[in-house]
Amino acid sequence: MQKVQKWLAQKANQSVLFWLLGGLLFRSFVAFWLYPGFDEAYYYLYSIHLDWSYFDHPVLVALLTGLGPWLTGEVSQFTIRLGTLILYTGSLILLYLTSAKLFSEKAARITLAIASIIPIFQIAFGIFTLPDVPLIFFWTASLYCAAHEFFPQPQPSQNYSGLEAEESPPSIPYQPSYRLALLGILVGLACLGKYHGFILGFGLVAFCLTSSRYRAAFFSVWAWQGVALFILTIFPIWFWNIQHDWVSFGFQLNRGVPQRDLNLIKVGLVFLEGIAYLFPTFGLPLWWVSWRSVQEQIRPLFRKKFSTVSEDFRQKQLLILWVSLPLTVGFTLMGAYQQILPAWPMPGFWGLTLLLGERAVHWQQQSRRGVQRWVQGSGIVVVTALLLALLHVTTGTLQQGSQYAILGGFWPAKDDPSTQLLDIQQLRRGFAESPVLSQALRESSFIFSNGYYLAAPIGMALVPLEGTPITAFSSDMRGFAFWSKPDQWVGKDALYITISRFEQEKELMERYQTYFSSLQQIGTVPIRRGGAVTEVVYVYQAKNLLKPYPRPYGI
Repeated sequence: MQKVQKWLAQKANQSVLFWLLGGLLFRSFVAFWLYPGFDEAYYYLYSIHLDWSYFDHPVLVALLTGLGPWLTGEVSQFTIRLGTLILYTGSLILLYLTSAKLFSEKAARITLAIASIIPIFQIAFGIFTLPDVPLIFFWTASLYCAAHEFFPQPQPSQNYSGLEAEESPPSIPYQPSYRLALLGILVGLACLGKYHGFILGFGLVAFCLTSSRYRAAFFSVWAWQGVALFILTIFPIWFWNIQHDWVSFGFQLNRGVPQRDLNLIKVGLVFLEGIAYLFPTFGLPLWWVSWRSVQEQIRPLFRKKFSTVSEDFRQKQLLILWVSLPLTVGFTLMGAYQQILPAWPMPGFWGLTLLLGERAVHWQQQSRRGVQRWVQGSGIVVVTALLLALLHVTTGTLQQGSQYAILGGFWPAKDDPSTQLLDIQQLRRGFAESPVLSQALRESSFIFSNGYYLAAPIGMALVPLEGTPITAFSSDMRGFAFWSKPDQWVGKDALYITISRFEQEKELMERYQTYFSSLQQIGTVPIRRGGAVTEVVYVYQAKNLLKPYPRPYGI
């Protein structure tokens, strides 16, 4: 207790506590009010179909999403995000400790502040329940373990750890340790979060290969134990895929293979979008510090006497670059032929915050106030923007017709993409308060919708009411193809639930009519925001499934 009080008595440590607790409170506020995304609702369905792995992601996101509902007995946007709120705080702590180990306490505090502010980090790693959350936790834990394994010596006492020091500590030959075995487990757990974890493992191996000092790791018994433990840790992935014809690997690898002509303009667009998601005051410096660090790695190969950084610092740079650039550069280039989701390259930028935080210590020596304004000013703008966005998504402050609209609103609900997020509580109440819909739900053997992304929030809203299973009748079924048998509901009655833009598609309705004896609308549930109807959920009663709906996989 005395150690804790002594730690808290230091002003610098109070700032660490501010970023950790303040960030947790802010993210909890957003998590409570923001409607669930399609993917989040989909991962909730993972948690009620527990398995070794899943079609599009490994198992940890199911456990993460299910934690809150299992503990509280409630299914809401906040409870499915409870695990994320906790785990991301742990990721920030590990990032802070990694920076302190590699560089300095000053660098660690700035790194913590940067990672706490960057909006895409807050959203993808700290608010939404996504596979990226366990990925980034074990990714950071791996970096922390690697920092202790490869750089066990204490940091030299100097203002800027990257500069050459006359009294630098003597170089001690690298001795592989048990941490290599532990790294095998941590990287395996990162893979159980998301398949990006395999790139982390590649980066660590490449680091040892390209550093003469650390090639000794490959001749260590600890390293081979790490490989064995890695294979054992990812058992859920390969065990499930063996049973399902390796469909997950096929699905993920197919995304990386060019399916169309290259468009270099899209590479530039992905680059600019990434800067926007990171926020420009951090996105641009992160790319700059990447390029500067690569230069510092290359320069000594040609003119060693012109190197301005110590060899120890270059090795630390090399470690971070190898686990970061394959993602940041790789996914940016992949934009030439593939749509890149915002979160895909972000674990790479997460690692690069270590270099940016370290570089900021040097800038701080030149202008302490300038660095302070940079960090605090960015934080104020980001938090304000996120709160304004949250206010609009939940109350429609920019929506025409909303009772909370500013200046009467700026665009109609039909042109507002934020209305695509369904308020599952309204949908749940709509069914609970309607005798017709409640009875139909009780008497139906299953529910289906026309897309996995739509079936997910509908399932999250309705499954807690009656436990009625839900599926998707579409060409892209994702996990739904594995949660039931093709002929399981033949001869059974169902509810078909969709929304406005699909209800008008005659071809879709005609197709479904061929699979049932009858298909008749029995009700609607209006979804309101700011008092105005922004979406209408249509409910059809489908009698007697005549034949199995075709599935592209999972048969």
